[in-house]
Amino acid sequence: MVRSPSGGGGKAVSYQSFYDSLDPEHGPSRAIAGNVSLGGAIANLESLILTPALLAGYDVVIPDTEGQTADFAAGPEYGTNTLDSIRAATRSPATGLKRTTRFGLIGYSGGAIATGWAAALAKSYAPDVNKQLVGFAEGGVLVDPAHNLKYVSGSTVWAGIMPMAIVGVARAYGISFDRYLSDKGREVSRKLDRASIINVLAQYPGLTWQQLVKPAYADPDSIPEFVTAVNKVNIGSAPTPSIPGFIGQGNGGVVEGTGNNIPGIGTGDGVMVAGDVRALARQYCATGNTSITYTQYEQLSHVGAPVPWAPAAIGWLNDRFAGKKAPSNCASIPPGNSLAPERPAAPAS
Repeated sequence: MVRSPSGGGGKAVSYQSFYDSLDPEHGPSRAIAGNVSLGGAIANLESLILTPALLAGYDVVIPDTEGQTADFAAGPEYGTNTLDSIRAATRSPATGLKRTTRFGLIGYSGGAIATGWAAALAKSYAPDVNKQLVGFAEGGVLVDPAHNLKYVSGSTVWAGIMPMAIVGVARAYGISFDRYLSDKGREVSRKLDRASIINVLAQYPGLTWQQLVKPAYADPDSIPEFVTAVNKVNIGSAPTPSIPGFIGQGNGGVVEGTGNNIPGIGTGDGVMVAGDVRALARQYCATGNTSITYTQYEQLSHVGAPVPWAPAAIGWLNDRFAGKKAPSNCASIPPGNSLAPERPAAPAS
C-alpha cells in the first residue's frame, strides 16, 4: 500500500512494519485500512515513525512482509516480498510512483528482518529495484536466530518469541517439529498458531527451550530440521548489500529481563543479540560495502532503542536522497560473534 503526500513519485520510503504475527489478518494492508485488532493495532502505532517520512515529502510503501500465510521470522521471504512490493508499486499507474523513483528501505525489529534481507537480496533477486535503492536503515536486528533462541530462553519478557518463531519457520519451509516437542511444547505451539507478538510478550516468563522439547532434544542442534531452517534464515550467510546502510542496535537487555551473558552469544537488547549485529556490520565492511554506519545504544533495550534510532535513521536517509556521500565507521565497529552456520548434533541418549 502507498501513502502519497505529493504525488510527485520522485522519492519514496519502503517502510517495513514490525507487526510480527502468525495471523495474516494482522498485516499492514488490513490493519491500516481499518481492521484494527489487538495484534493489528501494532501497524497503526508505527505512525510515530511514518509521520516524519510523510512530512519530509516521501511517498511511503508499506508491504505485507510476511506474505499471505504470515510466515513469521522467515527472513528471505520477508525480503523478496518487500522487493516485490516496490516493483508492484512502481508499475501501477494508480500509485503515482515510477520505475525511476528512488527508494530508501527502513524498518525496526521485525521490520529490520525485511529491510536487511531486501537489501541483501536486491542485487540478485530484483536488480531493477536495486538500481532504485539509495540505502537501508535498520534497527533492533535479527541476524542468527539460533543465537537469539538461546539468548531469550528463560527470559522474563521475550521467552514466548521462541515458540512463535518455531511455528513461523515451520510454516514457511513446510517442516513439522511436532515429534520433537514435549506436551507443553505442542500445547504452546497450538495456542500460538495465529498469535501476534502482543500475545507472547511477558506472558511466558521463564519459558525455556528445554521445556518445549523432549529431553533428547535439549540441544536445538540435535534436531536436523531446526539446523536446516535456522541456517536458511541466518542473514550472516546472505549476500552483502550493494547499497549504503545505517544499523542501530540496543544493548541494555537487562531492562527487559534478559540478563544472561551466554558464551559465544553475549548481551543484547532483550531479544536481539548485539554481538551478532556487530559481526554482520563488520562482515559487510570486510566484503566490499564500506558505506556502513553502526550505532550501539548501550543502555537501551529493544523497546527503548527506537527513540534515538528512528530520527537518526530518517536523517540518514534524508542525506542519501540529497546525494551526500554515505558515512562509514567500519574501522571502529567492535568485534562480534561468529555467524557460521549451525552444525548438527546428536540427540541425548
